[in-house]
Amino acid sequence: MASQTTAARPTLNPALRPFWLAPARNRVLYGGRASTKSWDAAGFATFLTSNYKLRVLCVRQFQNKIEESVYTLLKAQISRFGLTSQFRILDNKIIGRETESEFLFYGLWRSIDEIKSLEGIDILWIEEAHNLTEEQWKILEPTIRKAGSQIWIIFNPRLATDFVYRRFVLNPPPNTIVRKINYDENQFLSDTMLAVINAAKEEDEEEFAHIYLGVPKDDDEGAVIKRSWLLAAIDAHKALGFGPAGTRRLGFDVADGGADKCANVFAHGSVVSWADEWKAGEDELLQSCSRTYAVARERSASIRYDSIGVGASAGAKFAELNEARRADSDNASVFYEKFNAGAAVWEPDEIYQQPNITNKDQFANIKAQAWWMVADRFRNTYNAVKRGMQFTEDQLISLDSACPHLDKLIDELATPRRQFDDNGRVKVESKKDLAKPNRPGGPRPSPNIADALIMCYAPGEHSIETWAKLAQ
Repeated sequence: MASQTTAARPTLNPALRPFWLAPARNRVLYGGRASTKSWDAAGFATFLTSNYKLRVLCVRQFQNKIEESVYTLLKAQISRFGLTSQFRILDNKIIGRETESEFLFYGLWRSIDEIKSLEGIDILWIEEAHNLTEEQWKILEPTIRKAGSQIWIIFNPRLATDFVYRRFVLNPPPNTIVRKINYDENQFLSDTMLAVINAAKEEDEEEFAHIYLGVPKDDDEGAVIKRSWLLAAIDAHKALGFGPAGTRRLGFDVADGGADKCANVFAHGSVVSWADEWKAGEDELLQSCSRTYAVARERSASIRYDSIGVGASAGAKFAELNEARRADSDNASVFYEKFNAGAAVWEPDEIYQQPNITNKDQFANIKAQAWWMVADRFRNTYNAVKRGMQFTEDQLISLDSACPHLDKLIDELATPRRQFDDNGRVKVESKKDLAKPNRPGGPRPSPNIADALIMCYAPGEHSIETWAKLAQ
């Protein structure tokens, strides 16, 4: 928030007047720092509650004490507009003396169940909303059900992969007004703050754009695969002059139950061109295997399937399907191979990095090895597309722009972060760690489609020799 100068007559930012007055269910206000977003929201909320009886629910992801909420900001605006006598400032809420308006303050992570039971909310104000998760939004949206109620979503963009940016900026729902505002529309900006901003621009223009112009970052520096690499790989086969050639592989990630989903990804050589995802329970494994088997036949592909948990029985299902097919025709069977993400690394004594770092020195398990091998392909592709560096076709990877679920595939591939075991070997963030509330970027669901792609390129006993024979 920018430093504010004291005016003879306090006012809100005139640039945002149309934003606040336009009819809308969802008001999305985002941009860089020092742009008056939260300051203006507090001022407008103060104006409304001093004139009308409203119940305003103020939330943020984590709130261990009231001072971490917009409580302090509201107190400042109440005082600034000379309305102190009209409000009772309590330890955990603010109440209008005449209008009987009420401000409530909650942390989403600890109090989401309590919030679900709240009634009569007129305005939900989500501050620092870049931390909002899709699961929380699915709870909050129907909770704010009073006629004429509004939801204010205010944030500084963090990552382009964050749910709130994808949902409310790139693909806003109906009855939503979206407004981006930066420091250059802040008429209250002090000379001191402007000097700080100009110095930041001179020092690092990219970081300046992120902090003060509200440009989300493509890359999470802790991610195994950077988003910028993935974006460069879209139609890279067309840009670099190669096409689908070599083995045809179908990755099959099996749902483990609950909210998890099954997924398929098809890759032909270095080109990924098709993906699918569907909901299926544990008792529907045969249907999911039949669905995958049919795709493999249609695309003349071999299957690599997740053999952990529910997927342990998939091999038996594929064997049954092959047997039934042989009984009905003379066609060859579909080749299938299991992938156990927790297994030991492939070719442990082979050199991964010069001069002498072996696979067993670098990777904690084969899952990490598979993710890093795919990451190497994406990094090579980025360097080939952006910097003109030369690589062989089998060192590259391309994501066909016509691939179904491409946006989700990119988001999922850019999500898992690198971790290390006690011996310093790299590993990939687990599903359990992805779901943790304090995870950087917030909790994320299982990357089903991404895992299916990884299986297409994972090392294994038959991943080269046998599949190459099948391709002949």
